[in-house]
Amino acid sequence: MKTEDLKDKRIAVLLSGGVDSAVVVHELAQQGLQPDCFYIKIGPEEEEEWDCTSEEDMEMATAVARKYGCKLEIVDCHREYWSQVTRYTMDKVRAGLTPNPDVMCNRLIKFGAFHEKRGHDYDLIATGHYAQTELDEQGRKWLVTSPDPVKDQTDFLAQIYDWQLKKALFPIGHYMKDEVRVIAEREHLVNAKRKDSQGICFLGKINYNDYIRRFLGEQPGDVIELETGRCIGQHRGLWFHTIGQRKGMGFGGGPWFVVKKDVEKNILYVSHGYDPETAYKQDFSVHDFHYLTPLLEGESLPHRITFKIRHTPGYLPALLEETDEGFIVHADAPIHGVAPGQFCVIYDEHHHRCFGSAEIGI
Repeated sequence: MKTEDLKDKRIAVLLSGGVDSAVVVHELAQQGLQPDCFYIKIGPEEEEEWDCTSEEDMEMATAVARKYGCKLEIVDCHREYWSQVTRYTMDKVRAGLTPNPDVMCNRLIKFGAFHEKRGHDYDLIATGHYAQTELDEQGRKWLVTSPDPVKDQTDFLAQIYDWQLKKALFPIGHYMKDEVRVIAEREHLVNAKRKDSQGICFLGKINYNDYIRRFLGEQPGDVIELETGRCIGQHRGLWFHTIGQRKGMGFGGGPWFVVKKDVEKNILYVSHGYDPETAYKQDFSVHDFHYLTPLLEGESLPHRITFKIRHTPGYLPALLEETDEGFIVHADAPIHGVAPGQFCVIYDEHHHRCFGSAEIGI
């Protein structure tokens, strides 16, 4: 949005304690705006080791808000996260699928639960995502990619609703990450040199497998070599493994690749070698396509697209075939680790406009 479009808008900034959202506040202040800041408090409170870096995050957020004379309010979305996002994650892994909690966190928490509690009082909700938006001739708002291919986060936003996209504002989306760091250091922001957070959204230092084990426990079963039918060991639960996984397997005589799961029989199938053919797929189906911006009557997704199935800098070219059940993605080349349950994020041929995403089928 242009500067003049923001003058009469009530803006809420989701301030995380990290450098990106801090620079968001700076950018808006530079335009003469004084947004209200909100820190979304989420984190397991039952055990000390499950409590992440939230105290330090809040200190950083408080310092940034104070520097720019903005109000800071803490919004507790703990219950919503652990019921909605965790339920989604556990339902998927229990079914042998590969979920993405970060994607659903944006839909259900940052632009969902927060909106229900406080965001509904604001015209726009600003975040530190590396993404941009643009308006077309009909006035429709589209999600478009950031110029920084490594930091671009449109894939994490590809499941938000169209009404959430209409309210979303990404003030640093046109920057490269290095430029954001330069601004933060120039403005002496308290978190200018703070490292980017890693891992699952809001889990902090919690190990992902420990997170799953807490809710699903363990369910041992056989690990079988797909080509020979030979049992090479035991797994502790199918939900601790994902299609395409090679590291952290713990089986001798490797390397081993996870290539298939049989949920009914609780069998994990693996292939041997550094790059087995069974680890690749070129054609796969997707279902329940979620359109970020609704298409007009007579419009359809382009035949020639680019896509992502995981958070990587590259965009993969493909042909998109529409079927009665959804779409089939025909990639130009075989893709490693195509896992059912993952989101396939669809872009135009020039990976500029993000149309939305769909779940990869079994």
